[in-house]
Amino acid sequence: MILSNISVPLLGLVDTAVIGHLSSAHYLAGIALGSSSIAVLFWLASFLRMSTTGVIAQAFGAKDFDKIKQLLVSSLLLSLLFALTLIALSPTLLSVIASLSQSSEEVMVQASTYFSIRIWSAPAALGNLVLLGLMLGMHYGKGPFYLVLFTNLVNIVLDVVLVLVLDLGVAGAASASVIADYSALFLAIYLIKKLFRRYGVIWNIQFPSRGSIARLLTLNRDIFIRSLLLQLCFSFMTFYGARLGEVTLAANAVLLNFLMLVSFALDGIAYAAEAKVGAAKGEGDPVQVRLWVNVSVFWGALFALGYCAFFALFGSSIIRLLTNIPSVITEASLYLPWLIVLPVVAMGCFLFDGVFVGLTRAKEMRNSMFIAVVLGFFTPVVLTLEWGNHGLWFAMSCFMAMRGATLFYRYRQICHQGALLQ
Repeated sequence: MILSNISVPLLGLVDTAVIGHLSSAHYLAGIALGSSSIAVLFWLASFLRMSTTGVIAQAFGAKDFDKIKQLLVSSLLLSLLFALTLIALSPTLLSVIASLSQSSEEVMVQASTYFSIRIWSAPAALGNLVLLGLMLGMHYGKGPFYLVLFTNLVNIVLDVVLVLVLDLGVAGAASASVIADYSALFLAIYLIKKLFRRYGVIWNIQFPSRGSIARLLTLNRDIFIRSLLLQLCFSFMTFYGARLGEVTLAANAVLLNFLMLVSFALDGIAYAAEAKVGAAKGEGDPVQVRLWVNVSVFWGALFALGYCAFFALFGSSIIRLLTNIPSVITEASLYLPWLIVLPVVAMGCFLFDGVFVGLTRAKEMRNSMFIAVVLGFFTPVVLTLEWGNHGLWFAMSCFMAMRGATLFYRYRQICHQGALLQ
């Protein structure tokens, strides 16, 4: 899971590197605004993967394969509905993006081009989230690795061909992502059929019961609210950075790739925790639940410290790899220290997200996120307005730390109450 997740940022890194070496900062700023807006929308749909992983891991622990098929159908239908809604609302969403960012005309033209093409990958991208969640829930670690690696390889090759060879610019980068997403969907379906055959499960449609749909919708509602609050903070980073100028926006786009590297590596551990904790709950074994939580924290701390050292040693080189625009390099280097300490600060929030997904305790995740957004992000933003972009990165650090702290506190409460299996 670590290997599959750490390959995900390659997509953003290649897009940034390819566009970052074009002639002007407005290309990089435009793709930063367009791709981050798409990322916000698709990440809002992360509730599809999280809820799917949690409920299927518990059904897998209980060896209830009919329920697994019912949950799969429910989640796929929900993902399609959400994707079609995003496509229908895309013109309105573009207007909102333009209004909030107040970017220059050159930046907005590039952002609109990227967004208008990339939004058509929504049905495939969201369907892949559900199928990824199924693989995780059924402990099929190699499946997500094959899927994510294949997606990124297709995207990288198409990025090079469409942008550098055919000179299609931002439109080429967006088209590469669309083709990669749909290619991945066909591979995911093949892998799921292969996984079902391993357990002797017949590949057919199992219509869900009304009760299971109601439970899934409740779970998705709380995780969706949690995801919405999370993306509110990341969107604020992008749009407020745009108000500070295109060089700052471009620099933050480079630095957010550091955060993506951290998040996907630590999420690799968190995804494994989701599957193991969920299966242990499905088996009715609280001792195993606590064991997998402790193992995940150990490895998470080890990887977080490794990232801190890596960014301290090679952070400046990574920035220069991603862009050769002098003003962007100077601006990004100014804020690099925040990224060096962020892995340790953010470790807890990633890992305990995985624990609570496995326990299917979405309400606690929602409440924790609300506290972190209000007290951990926007309060520091207001108090440090005069710090400019430094204030934004300080607020992001506080936000990550409070998410982890509140989830850990709630986990300890649940353990003391003997309520891990509820």
